[in-house]
Amino acid sequence: MNALYIEKIESFPDTTITLTTGTKYVVLDRADDVNSRIIEFYKAVQLLSNPHIRGEENEE
Repeated sequence: MNALYIEKIESFPDTTITLTTGTKYVVLDRADDVNSRIIEFYKAVQLLSNPHIRGEENEE
């Protein structure tokens, strides 16, 4: 599953991942674990290393 297409993650009580296409997947992992994996993916592709995305723009 491509983390870039994940729109939301919900727990009721099963973890449900909704993609931007509207497709839903019920997974065995806890929502916190899924979120951690997504963050690790973003770090691996250096998506979170961009200061503009993190809101650290220097507005001089």
